[in-house]
Amino acid sequence: CFVREGVCVYRSPHYTLNVPSIASESIEEPLMSQLKSMGLPSLTGEVLSFLASHGVATVEDFLVRDLHMLVAVSECQQDSEQIKQAVTDVLLFLENNYVPWCDGAGLFRSLQETVCFHSTGCESIDSLLLGGLRSGTVTELVGLASTGKTQICMQTAALSAFNGGTVDYIDTCNSFSSHRILQLLHGLFRSAGNFQCAGSHILELPLKNIFCHRVFDVFSLLTLLHQLHSHIDSSNKEVQSVPGVAYSHLIVIDSVSSVISPVLSSNKVQGHALMISVGQILKKLAAKNHLSVLITNHMVTGRGGLLKPALGESWKVVPHVRLLLSRNSANDICMASLIKHSSMVCISKFVYMK
Repeated sequence: CFVREGVCVYRSPHYTLNVPSIASESIEEPLMSQLKSMGLPSLTGEVLSFLASHGVATVEDFLVRDLHMLVAVSECQQDSEQIKQAVTDVLLFLENNYVPWCDGAGLFRSLQETVCFHSTGCESIDSLLLGGLRSGTVTELVGLASTGKTQICMQTAALSAFNGGTVDYIDTCNSFSSHRILQLLHGLFRSAGNFQCAGSHILELPLKNIFCHRVFDVFSLLTLLHQLHSHIDSSNKEVQSVPGVAYSHLIVIDSVSSVISPVLSSNKVQGHALMISVGQILKKLAAKNHLSVLITNHMVTGRGGLLKPALGESWKVVPHVRLLLSRNSANDICMASLIKHSSMVCISKFVYMK
């Protein structure tokens, strides 16, 4: 049994079954259900007793057991035919009611089809993240002022829109600049060799892919995120009905700490609940809709005068990836350090701007 990308894979010698992992929203874990709860007529008391005597009481036990060996042992029983029928019925029940059976190759193909990367426009950071911002994840940029957080957000948004993706840019501190986005798009067209095509009519196409939302409190942010979730979910269903069409979406929040920190200071209990709600909807947006979420966070002074990301330990579990941006004031060199990643060892550091 192993967990990978939110999917728990259970193997028997001949089958592999994908079901929601332990981190799933579902409260009742189907794999831990007792076999008798299936209500299958062939699962009589005698059959259940035989299975239990061989360590098979739950669906999980059934899936990890060598079924051929179990059937072979049942040959010595009086009701061997009934046991074989029960095994067949359980397999059919699982196949018809849960995610279809698939092998490792099928899982890999599914991963290739659903995972994409959004480039940040900075080669060193993309290299650090093994390709950029991965769909299905929340990436957080933390750092002091003037370390390039907003610049990276706008670069990523411009590049995503340039490549035909949709961007929802949530600005909480009036840092979004349409003029700067226009400059970045000009640069992208020119670097692509379209020196004569960077006119206003060509720039309109990617500009129409960027939607700027200005919110200045956590309640407005939550309302907007729920609206986006409903809209993106319906858009995904429309795109999925068109074969060969991929849906690329990026959500940027610059900055999330600007709207959460005030409520944490005024009412710690309510503020903490609101913060957790924001984190939950962000992770749900990313996972369910296979999109990338990029957020920024500021730094605060902790114990001993050491700097640390704001919003505390409870927020630490929200981002899948956390990048620390810093600037050396002596030589004006900026550094990006990987301090958290859900599937990588965090030992890398890169220069990303001078």
